[in-house]
Amino acid sequence: MINQPNTKSIVSFGEILFDIFPTHKKIGGAPLNVALRLASLGINTQIISCIGADSNGQEVIDYLMPTGISTKTIQINGAHPTGEVLVHLNEKGSATYTINYPAAWDKIKYTQEGETAVIGADVLVFGSLACRDAIAHQSLLNYIALSKFKVFDVNLRAPFYNKELLLELMLEADCIKFNDDELYEIANFLNSPYHSLEQNIHFIAEKTNTNNICVTKGSHGAVLFTNNQLYYNSGYQVTVADTVGAGDSFLAGLLSVLITENNPQTALNFACALGALVASQEGANPKITRKEIDDFMHPTTS
Repeated sequence: MINQPNTKSIVSFGEILFDIFPTHKKIGGAPLNVALRLASLGINTQIISCIGADSNGQEVIDYLMPTGISTKTIQINGAHPTGEVLVHLNEKGSATYTINYPAAWDKIKYTQEGETAVIGADVLVFGSLACRDAIAHQSLLNYIALSKFKVFDVNLRAPFYNKELLLELMLEADCIKFNDDELYEIANFLNSPYHSLEQNIHFIAEKTNTNNICVTKGSHGAVLFTNNQLYYNSGYQVTVADTVGAGDSFLAGLLSVLITENNPQTALNFACALGALVASQEGANPKITRKEIDDFMHPTTS
């Protein structure tokens, strides 16, 4: 079974924002979603981000107080608002996004508190979106230089990325997480001659000198490449409410097991189950207990 929480720690870097749905709003942002799920799994978690000096910013602080995530590495910017993203859902629940610019998280600075957090952590998780502004981009590169193990959650959001940025971040990473569409898009701009998922995983691993690559495949599960070996999970069947945050919880689940017991197959199975459970509920951060995950993975038969 999954190990109980221990002293392992992870720092997440990037956007904190509100997902604005047609009828309501929810706190989100991939780095925050990852951090929230990690904390719920018992991992010591911090997030380096920036919010506005506004009501949304105060709502973020109030929301985080009971989660166990420290707010001391969350900066407050009086000149820019807390981020907002307009979420558009299609008939299958798949999301597309309009991401307002500029926002407070575009201006994340390098701070002593952030430096201390990154140096003390086992893992630094980051995405590409937080690099759309030069200030946050440079801050991230400074933090990456201090990190023991760097996880790049690709999370492509057009038009806020380009080939040069993605290659820069992949070359810095010790682990890269894609969805299958992102893998093929990036393999294509790296001029991959291959068509299969596995061939392109090996191709990108060689091109970027990255020994750990994970690719999610929606309802069809995921593939994990680590230590020159491939691990598979074919997915768990659920009725999808929406896919917002499912990949973020997947990544949190994967990392929570890898850093506590270093079992790739167990980590992949747990991550796929957690991602499926999140997709079966509305929003990015539904409350899901370890028991619910275990029961979902190992249902009892009467």
